Amino acid sequence: MPTQPILVLIANGHADTAKNGKTQDNETPAFRFSLLDFPHNLRTMSKKVKLISWNVNGLRACINKGFSEFATWCEADYLCLQETKVNPGTIPADDFSFGWSTFHCAEKKGYSGTAIFAQNEPTAVQEDFQPEDHVGEGRAITLDTGDFYLVNTYVPNAQGELARLPYRMEWDRDLRTYLQQLDKRKPVILCGDLNVAHNEIDIARPDANRRSPGFSDEEREGMNQLLDAGFIDTFRCLHPDEPRHYSWWSYRGGARERNVGWRLDYFIISERLRPALNDAFILKDVMGSDHCPVGIELDLSKL
Repeated sequence: MPTQPILVLIANGHADTAKNGKTQDNETPAFRFSLLDFPHNLRTMSKKVKLISWNVNGLRACINKGFSEFATWCEADYLCLQETKVNPGTIPADDFSFGWSTFHCAEKKGYSGTAIFAQNEPTAVQEDFQPEDHVGEGRAITLDTGDFYLVNTYVPNAQGELARLPYRMEWDRDLRTYLQQLDKRKPVILCGDLNVAHNEIDIARPDANRRSPGFSDEEREGMNQLLDAGFIDTFRCLHPDEPRHYSWWSYRGGARERNVGWRLDYFIISERLRPALNDAFILKDVMGSDHCPVGIELDLSKL
């Protein structure tokens, strides 16, 4: 294997080894991956896979609230984090890895940030996705595991009075296009804080939150369009009519104790992964953030 990573640029369903980040025909690639320096045959991924996603609302703060114990206890193959708020260039690896292989996407200290902790080395890693409007905020990281693409994202909030709703809708559209491009090659697992309560069952007080960020008609329609594009909301697939399942609660007014919350955190999978879906769960009793972890278990041998 070479000592330096190789860029593989993938455009229109084809992959070409390139130099200086340009395709051989100078076309703009749909997306790009940097290969890691290890042989593919060293992967030891089991056909049973457990994945957990958690918006930690500051990884340093969450570590002080028991994150390291959770990272050991959860026994996940992939632990995906959002809103890490750390700069990976200044992090001592031993302080944040807990024995995992870790992959961070963060551009601004104290802002946004996504990370994936993996028990098995991926074959490739990509930060962000095109177009350039979405690059540099640390909101998305993709691993090619060999069996599927794992996309971990922290979706932009529409903000008060929906001031950032136009950009949010661009994000939803472009993320959907990106996932569809990936899905042409192999199945996709999307996870993260998607910053939307999809249906009334996913929010404790729907009537009081009409036109609120995360429950606007436009954001909910964005989720409809994603699911219509060939993807499945894993939790609602297995728990279609169960109310009062939330993953975020305000710090105000004892909302968590009273379970006045929103389901904002998701695992979305390609439809062809449905036969492999064994479980989808919300770990509401895990503290350390205003969000709680969510997860799925897959058995890829069923495909």
